Amino acid sequence: MEEEKETLKSRKVITIGIVSELTGLSVRRIRYYEERKLIFPERTKQGSRKFSFSDVEALMDIANKIEDGVQTHEIRREMARRERGLTDREVRDQMLKGQLRAHFGETRS
Repeated sequence: MEEEKETLKSRKVITIGIVSELTGLSVRRIRYYEERKLIFPERTKQGSRKFSFSDVEALMDIANKIEDGVQTHEIRREMARRERGLTDREVRDQMLKGQLRAHFGETRS
């Protein structure tokens, strides 16, 4: 049952116009997020974009982060970290180590 829910949630069946209505984002803004490689809609043979409910959730999350001042490249970096399976704590630890190395002029060993 859970697997079926995830399949329905991830099916790319929603047009960009409907996504715009659901999210309150303009079609232009949605296309911009796609250009910035933050979302990855499928394309039909005719070239129309198709989104999933997971994509809609991701767009809302992206829009909230942008509103909070987060840059698109930072969002993309966070997405890559999540894909690699790093926890927030691990990411924070890596950032602190990098800052310490930069401050004290240490090189990686």
